Amino acid sequence: MKRTTLLAFLFFAFGKMVTADVSLPKLFTDHLVLQRDAEVPVWGWASKGEEITVSVAGQSVKTKAGKDGNWELKLPPHAAGGPFEMTVKGKNTLVLKDLLFGDVWLCGGQSNMQYTLEWLHFTGVDTARADNPKLRMFNVAVDLDYLPKKDVKAGRWELASMQTIGHFSAVAYFFGQYLQENLDVPIGLISSNLGATSIETWMSAGALKQFSQFKEVVADMEATGKNFDQLYADLKEYRKHWDKDFYLNNDPGIAQNWQDPATDVSDWKTMEIPNLWEDAGLPDYDGSVWFRKEFDLPEGFAKDTFNIALNQIDDYDIAWVNGVKIGESFGNRNWRNYFFPANILKPKGNVLVVRIFDAGGKGGMYSNAFWGNAILNGTWKFKPGVKIEASKFPKPTVPNGSFFTHPGLLYNGSIAPLQPYAIKGAIWYQGESNVEHAEEYADLLPAMIQDWRQHWGQGDFPFLVVQLANHHAEPTQPGESNWAELRASQMAALKLPNTGIATAIDIGEADDIHPKNKLDVGKRLGLAARKIAFGEKIVSSGPVYQSMKKEGDKIRISFTSMGGGLVSKDKYGFLRGFSIAGADKQFHWAMAYIDGSSVVVFSPEVKQPVAVRYAWADNPGQLDLYNKEGLPALPFRTDAWPVSTAGKVFVLDEHGF
Repeated sequence: MKRTTLLAFLFFAFGKMVTADVSLPKLFTDHLVLQRDAEVPVWGWASKGEEITVSVAGQSVKTKAGKDGNWELKLPPHAAGGPFEMTVKGKNTLVLKDLLFGDVWLCGGQSNMQYTLEWLHFTGVDTARADNPKLRMFNVAVDLDYLPKKDVKAGRWELASMQTIGHFSAVAYFFGQYLQENLDVPIGLISSNLGATSIETWMSAGALKQFSQFKEVVADMEATGKNFDQLYADLKEYRKHWDKDFYLNNDPGIAQNWQDPATDVSDWKTMEIPNLWEDAGLPDYDGSVWFRKEFDLPEGFAKDTFNIALNQIDDYDIAWVNGVKIGESFGNRNWRNYFFPANILKPKGNVLVVRIFDAGGKGGMYSNAFWGNAILNGTWKFKPGVKIEASKFPKPTVPNGSFFTHPGLLYNGSIAPLQPYAIKGAIWYQGESNVEHAEEYADLLPAMIQDWRQHWGQGDFPFLVVQLANHHAEPTQPGESNWAELRASQMAALKLPNTGIATAIDIGEADDIHPKNKLDVGKRLGLAARKIAFGEKIVSSGPVYQSMKKEGDKIRISFTSMGGGLVSKDKYGFLRGFSIAGADKQFHWAMAYIDGSSVVVFSPEVKQPVAVRYAWADNPGQLDLYNKEGLPALPFRTDAWPVSTAGKVFVLDEHGF
């Protein structure tokens, strides 16, 4: 009987495998945009050897699924237009409706690309213009992994309307709107970005390997050889004995239910969080420490779900609210965001208890609550549980990497699954998180661009970069600036073919790293796209430094991209933002004026000038130099002297952000 049951199960499982339905990645939904005038890859999964037919716009292409169930084919080029239906037929049939051929753009970066129209409180003055069925958007639900994923976590194509654009990238939307209206073709935007992220987490292992500072962390990921799902499955199995024998063993907090709000905490001490407990009065301690804090609901809170962000914890944790377990995590670099039903909460006096277990090194809740709510920060009560000898404590291998800084993770989870979806090009707004290593960025950005192009297999597709906006207070004297150095490193990408830059140097805000003027950023990217991606003979950039010539006690600066000519926005013709230095490398504010097609720079304090810098500051303040097309001159320096971030490169710190 047991043998019969086993055979029946195997037959069912095998039958299910060999008759697997044909399926598509999540990028393929109703309302999708496919790249016009190019071969279009379509791929998915089916049973081994299953014949697949994809039909669209009167054309059909066939292929067969391989031994692993993967299949891929390419549709022939098609002109812009639609709507069409796509039929994918195997043993079952899928139909995707309302498909358009147009131009598809990938929109990547950190928070200034992620920043949505809703966050801008954008309401729109022309709803008819916003309701544009030829402009379509796909929001990638960002994910991370040690190995490249085959599919994105979630997402769907949506038509642009006042009801849908609010949760989409403002820069990407304004860019897409500008292109759609100027080119009169359908535009598809794929938004894959996350705030506070550094460039290295968006780079593949192959791209990272060429730099010595990443070799160790890439080698560790490759040595693990498993993706996150496999590691979590291993952990589940591992815990069947590990919890009882080690992790939860001999802990008085477990035995006495210290997570109970009624627990007597009169003998518990206090600690300010975020902190590492070795730095806060609990030296040389490995094992469990229990933390407790009370919090009230926000005024007027009426949602069904509540979130507590505990951010990064070294090493493991279990969390309870009012005695109810809300989550647990492993790995000292991972970020804790616990969502749970709000019906377990009271208006006031909710009790949050977190058991933290440190398996070696320093322990504690150590990341500031910049991400999520502020419940984390402040005074907590704490009491040690069980102390261990870390060298003898077995540690499971777990996924362990920050969304924001760990090399390769966002590439694997949020970029690799998009390949080889045919795109026209990419726009990129990122760099704020790399300013401390600004010189390094000059190597990383071109490497990432080349690597993405290689993985997409579409040649040198256009790649357009937003140059960082002005930010922070204006300096009283000229000096070094890592933001200026990052902007210069962004310019290094222009050495690659089919690249462009849209500067935001004149539309930033001193007190807000997220300037609200995303409209002009989108338009400037659109201008760059029209020239680089579509070959229009237009002026797409403000004046760009070309060369310098010393003329006595003055220096003459020549530019490219002058368009109709150089102009000053100052009513008296002054040009602010220039500094000048002699051989002593001491920069002084300079006077400057337009002289025909060049700018002359000088200072009474520098009799023998050798170098000029322009807009060389985190925030250079009001700038006046533009071309007649209204585009600002890009920051530059004529010298090649060592900068403040010279030699500073990525380091994967145990408690690095």
